[in-house]
Formats: sequence, structure tokens, C-alpha cells
Amino acid sequence: MSKNKEGSSLLRDGSISYLIPFILITSCFALWGFANDVTNPMVKAFSKIFRMSTFEGALVQVAFYGGYFAMAFPAAMFIKKYSYKAGILVGLGLYAAGAFLFFPAKLTGNYYPFLLAYFILTCGLSFLETSANPFILSMGTEETATRRLNLAQSFNPMGSLVGMWVAMNFIQAKLNPMDSVQRSTLSDAEFEAVKSADLSVLIKPYLIIGIVIAVMFVVIALVKMPTGGDTGGKLDLGGSLRRLWNIKRYRYGVLAQFFYVGAQIMCWTFIIQYGTRVFMEGGMMEADAEVLSQKYNIAAMVIFCLSRFICTFLLKYINPGKLLKILAIAAMALVVGVIAINGKGGLYCLVGVSAAMSLMFPTIYGIALGGLGDDAKFGAAGLIMAILGGSVLPPLQALIIDRGTIGGYPAVNLSFVLPFICFLVISIYGHFYPERGEGAKAKS
Repeated sequence: MSKNKEGSSLLRDGSISYLIPFILITSCFALWGFANDVTNPMVKAFSKIFRMSTFEGALVQVAFYGGYFAMAFPAAMFIKKYSYKAGILVGLGLYAAGAFLFFPAKLTGNYYPFLLAYFILTCGLSFLETSANPFILSMGTEETATRRLNLAQSFNPMGSLVGMWVAMNFIQAKLNPMDSVQRSTLSDAEFEAVKSADLSVLIKPYLIIGIVIAVMFVVIALVKMPTGGDTGGKLDLGGSLRRLWNIKRYRYGVLAQFFYVGAQIMCWTFIIQYGTRVFMEGGMMEADAEVLSQKYNIAAMVIFCLSRFICTFLLKYINPGKLLKILAIAAMALVVGVIAINGKGGLYCLVGVSAAMSLMFPTIYGIALGGLGDDAKFGAAGLIMAILGGSVLPPLQALIIDRGTIGGYPAVNLSFVLPFICFLVISIYGHFYPERGEGAKAKS
């Protein structure tokens, strides 16, 4: 690790070591990565189980990312009054509660109780992310903060990989193999029997992760955490918001984060629909095509994970904003391939987009929060609220996909014009805000 001052490094500030707290809080990054990516394939799964359109299935993402939006500022006010550790514990508690609610949701046999469970679960994730991201930034020197957050975020896709693997092997592969057309011909009694069996399969991973989260809650509750980022003081939400609004680097960072999360969720959610269409055109059955498409989704996440570590290393030598801009332009080029190439080539481009996305979330986050001091707590909430992009944009893409074809061309291909626009916005942000803004550069 490179030294920044006497006795200091990436996880040390003078005589203070942050290694154990860093490991524990970083594990939370993996845990919410699991939740994100065990959920993405559920859009397709719920659509089949409840015989719904892609748009109705995408309401899973509305509930999921709507929870992030709704709870971000309450989480910020809570950690402002108490501490980052308290915010982490509330987040874990809500995460576990939402996961356990999948059992009563299954008993109802209805779709909407699952949306409520997702919403509560992601209220917990909102607490976790609002607390954990600035907590990691505070665990060391200002100069290494963006690199430290990228390192912590590198473990997020590891949890995502586990979530994808679980979704593929313990949900998708175990659901009834009947495709959507076959399910539409079932009688009401037959449909209810198949639906009940499929829901029993679907809820098991959520109940297990609920137990894991409960154990993690106990561990973190018992471990002493640093309080360097917990300044306490009077709650001044209005003043903080005014100061934050006057910082263009932060204000446009929230906008860039909105579009980034939207692009990420669209590329990872609808790779299933994209791949399924490609493989079914090659003569494969729908169920087999979905499982194979999930394997491509896992490949995309492996690439994302490896690229995150590589980009974290590159940040030692390349300006964060400049690297962000380069990767956003690369993502735009790959999305053009997704749209224009009607076959496996387009699918390969879609997998490749993940390499370009790997750096984006933590780098936008680090640039936007640089030098905000105690306002970083409410600043973090705004950036977590920007995750609403994952709730707003995927249903719009789903509406396009439900068209089937547009002008004789596959609508699923054309729908990726939305991620292209998102990456364009991110490239502009990287261009105009190349520096992290170390120190309190409020005028920027």
C-alpha cells in the first residue's frame, strides 16, 4: 500500500488501524450485492409464476429500488443523531425482516405481498448503503478515500455472483419447466398448484439469507467500531441540503448516479430477456434458454468483479473522473453493439458492458462526496436516493420489450437505447468533474 503520510496507509491513519471494522463493514457490501442479484432474475420468474407481462414483473424492481429511495433520508437523519454503526444495525434488521416476510407472502399466494417484502428488505439496504459508504470513506485519510471505497465495493460483486448462482441453481433451475405459453393453457386448479410449488422454491434462498443477516447483526453489534466519522451535533437537514445543492459536483453527481444505477439494473435484468430471445431463435426451449442466459449474466458479473479490482489499482495512477469518462465511452460503444448486432455478438457486447460499469458507482460516489465533512451523511442519502434510477428506468425498458418488435426489429435490442443515454450522462460528469475534490472544495 502506498504511504500518504508518516504511519498512514489505505486502512491506517497514524496509529489507528481500521482493518477489522473495514472487513466487517465490507462484508455488508457483499450481503447487499447478494440481495440485488438474486432479485434481478425474479422479474422473469414472477412473470412466469403469476402469468404476467414483463412490465408487471418489473414492478419487483420498482418495489426493490423504491425502498432505497424512501428510506435514504430517514437513514441519514438516524445516523446523524446516533452513529454509522447504529445505521448498519437498523439496516441489517430490516434486511432480515424483509427476507423472512417472503414466507407469509408465499402463504397468501398473491404477487403484491412479495412487493411489500422487497420494499421492507430494501429499506434495510438503504440504511446499510447510506451508513456503510461514508463509513468506509471515513476509515482513513482523505487522500485514499475514493480508492478505499472502490476496494470495499470490489466485494459487492462477489455477493452478486453468489446471488446469481443461487438464483440460477436454486430458483430458475428448480421452477416448473413449463414455458409461458404452456402455463397460459392451465386450468385454474392446475395453475394454482404449479404456482404454489414454484413459490416454495423461490422463497427458500430468501429465508436462508435472512438467517445469515441475523447472525451478522449479532457479530457487528458485539464489535467496537470507530467513531471518527460520527460527529453528532445538531440536526440541520435544511442547512445541509442548501449547502449540498450549491455544490455542482455533488448535485450533478446525484444525477449521474441515478442514470448509472438505471443502466446497471437494465443491463443485468434484461440480459435474461435478451439472451432468451437469442437462444430461442436458435431452437432452444424457453426454460433452457433462461438458465443459459443466467450463465451469461454470471459471466458478466465475474468480468465486473475482476474489472473492479483492476480499476481500483488503476486509480493509483489515473484521475478518477478521467477513468470514469473513458469507461462510460467504452460502455456506450458496447451498447451500440447490443442494439445493432442481432445475435450472440450482441449478447457478448452486453456481457462486456459490465467491465466498463465496474468503476462507476463508487467513483461517482467518491467524487460527489469529496470534502463535504459532516454534510457527507446527508450527501450520502441523496446518492442512495439516486438508486431510484433502478426503479424508474427498467419498467420503461420493459414497456419497450413488451412491444415484441418495432419496425420489424427486436424490441429487446432497441430497448438498450436507454442504457446508452445513461452512459452518455456519466461520461459528461466524468469530463466536467475529473477530480475527487479532496478537501472542502464547496465552490466546485
